[in-house]
This record gives sequence, C-alpha cells and structure tokens, in this order.
Amino acid sequence: MEDDIVEKKKFKKRLLNKKVILIILIAFVIVGTGGTAAIVKASDNPQFCTLCHNMQPMYDSYHDSNLLANSHAKAGVKCHDCHESSLSIQAEEGMKYITGNYESPMKTREFPQEMCLKCHNYDDVKAKTNFDESNPHDSHNGELQCYTCHKMHEPSQVLCTQCHNFSWMNNLPGYFQTK
Repeated sequence: MEDDIVEKKKFKKRLLNKKVILIILIAFVIVGTGGTAAIVKASDNPQFCTLCHNMQPMYDSYHDSNLLANSHAKAGVKCHDCHESSLSIQAEEGMKYITGNYESPMKTREFPQEMCLKCHNYDDVKAKTNFDESNPHDSHNGELQCYTCHKMHEPSQVLCTQCHNFSWMNNLPGYFQTK
C-alpha cells in the first residue's frame, strides 16, 4: 500500500517535470497546427464556405452562372484571391453562423479599386473599351470605383445606361444588366 503511494508521488513528480510539460505543449502545438493547416487548406475550396452559412447563393454564382463571379472562376481565380480571410476571421464567421448572428441576405461587399487592379491593368482595360461613341472607363463622371458598375455575385450594371444608349451597350457580356 505504501509502495503505491510512493509510486503515485514519483509519477506526479515526473509529470510535473518541466521537460515533460514542454514536450506535452509541443505535441499540442504540432497537433493543433496540423488541424489548423487542414482547415486552412480545406477553406481554399470555394465550396467549403457553403458548409456552415448562407454562402450558397455566392457559391452558385461562382460555380455556375452567367455572372462575373463565374467568369473569374473560369479564369482560375479562387474566392480567397479577393476575399482574403485569416483563420481568426473564419472562426469569427463560424461563430456568427452557430449563434445565428449573421445577415441574410448578406450585404454586397464593395472592394476598393486597388483590389481589382492587383490583377487588371486599368490602362489596358481603358484601351480595350475605347469605343467610337464613348469609353466607359474614361467617363465624364471622373474616376469611379470598379464596383460602381461591376458586381461579382449579382448582375453588373453600366452607369452610362442611366443617361445614354450607346451601341456598344448591346454587345456587353451576359453578366451585365443594361436596363
């Protein structure tokens, strides 16, 4: 009986040994990092977001639609190329879903022009849209943000159509709504 007590004390002493605690902490970090890495890798797949919240319409517009999101998908652009999301933001979004504290439908995000210009050269776009009648990227309205006309997950609308009816408007890609 006394031997059992002595053995238990030795076990506790070894367990509390700083080296053992350090090894245990390192093991938790390694396991935790592997789990984190797996989640980060899985979240690179656009369908991942549809698992836990109201992202299905956004995924559908990306995966199979005539919207600009699908054009980007066909060009190999992934959601996280524009929607940069850290693990902490993803965890926060997951908690919002679990608690029901999210907007439905979601608000349309308006990215600054710098986001689009990471991939698109404005001078090239401007040259490509230099039509005889006008150039929507050289507007008399001044420099506009891309999101003024271009929408990803809903139909895009050309601001020019509010006042003008240029012939080039009849040849817009399918993701534009002209009226």
